[in-house]
Amino acid sequence: QEIEEVQEIEEVQEVEEVREVQEIQEVEEVQEVQEIEEIEAVQEVKEVQEIEEVQEIEAVEEVQEVQEIEAVQEVKEVQEIEAVQEVEEVREVEEVREVEEIQEVEEIQEVEEVQEVEEIQEVEEVQEVEKKKIGFFGKLKAGLDKTRQNILGGVDSVLGRFTKIDEELFEELEEALIMADMGVETTMLIVENLRKEVKTKHTTDPSQIKGMLVEEITKILSKNTEEESLPNPSVLLVIGVNGVGKTTTIGKLANLYQEEGHSVLLAAADTFRAAAIDQLEIWGERSGVEVVKQGENSDPAAVVYDAVHKARAESKDLLICDTAGRLHNKKNLMEELRKISKVIDREHPHAHKETYLVLDATTGQNALQQAKMFREVADITGIILTKLDGTAKGGIVVAIQSELDIPVRYIGVGEGIIDLQKFDAKTFAKALFGE
Repeated sequence: QEIEEVQEIEEVQEVEEVREVQEIQEVEEVQEVQEIEEIEAVQEVKEVQEIEEVQEIEAVEEVQEVQEIEAVQEVKEVQEIEAVQEVEEVREVEEVREVEEIQEVEEIQEVEEVQEVEEIQEVEEVQEVEKKKIGFFGKLKAGLDKTRQNILGGVDSVLGRFTKIDEELFEELEEALIMADMGVETTMLIVENLRKEVKTKHTTDPSQIKGMLVEEITKILSKNTEEESLPNPSVLLVIGVNGVGKTTTIGKLANLYQEEGHSVLLAAADTFRAAAIDQLEIWGERSGVEVVKQGENSDPAAVVYDAVHKARAESKDLLICDTAGRLHNKKNLMEELRKISKVIDREHPHAHKETYLVLDATTGQNALQQAKMFREVADITGIILTKLDGTAKGGIVVAIQSELDIPVRYIGVGEGIIDLQKFDAKTFAKALFGE
């Protein structure tokens, strides 16, 4: 029994050991399974992580690709926009150029049109001036018919009676020229020069003397031909005896100077002749020039004083003063002109001053004597000869040019406002000798 018990115990122990071993094995198997499962789970996790990483990488790559695509698209869009903008800018530039070219063409056309208009206007102005010149020359030539006949008629008569040139011919020629209002001094000078020329050229034919005479007279007329100069500002005193057309001449002068672009003011300082003030006002209205005046018999210097101040205040280019010319009282005239000059010098010190004498050509030698007398009381700087139309005494122009050494500035050949023109020696000579 003991043995059996021992055996049973041993068997039980063996069984328990086997069980323990089995349990241990089972535990080990379970652990192995668990370890395997854990390993598998870890592997699965790793695989999942790897998959996720791959997916993330793929996602990142996809995002990058998308971003790259979008960036490329943006770049393309930007390039397209820039290209469009460039095209638009080019178009705008071309349009601007086209507009500028059109504007340039239009400006050129406008300039050409303006130039054409200006050229047409210039041509018309030249034609008008030429018409005026031709009209004035025609009038002057017609006006000098009697003077021409008076001078050349007498000369032709003398030369026609001689077959040779001798002293008797020259004496008769002298007489003919003096009768034509050439003046004694001027005639003597002309005949003496003719004698010298005949001797120098050994001329024997009397008919050739006429051409020499025309040349001599033209030379005398060409003396003192320097241009009139009236800088801004200027004051022009105009003197002359009653009846020579002084006030009328001043009105015509104002019109002439205005046409030349000068701003003009008139002063009625011939206060001892009531008609002179009214007459100057009428001419001032015709010319559109204001007249400064006072009452009859007022002080001429006071009128000039008012006119000078007005001319300075209004910045007038030219002040023309109508002054008296009573030669029968030289002392009073000299005193009056001295007072007027003093006022101008004091009140308008920077003004250029001229004194013009108006002479009536129809008075012939009397006009020459008047000029000589006026020269004694005033500093005459220019002469205006009126009424040359229709007078036989136009030869006085030659005498004045020869003897006085004062330039003839203007000549009048009619009553019209444009019938007073600047004296041109060549034109006058042509008109005088009917060329």
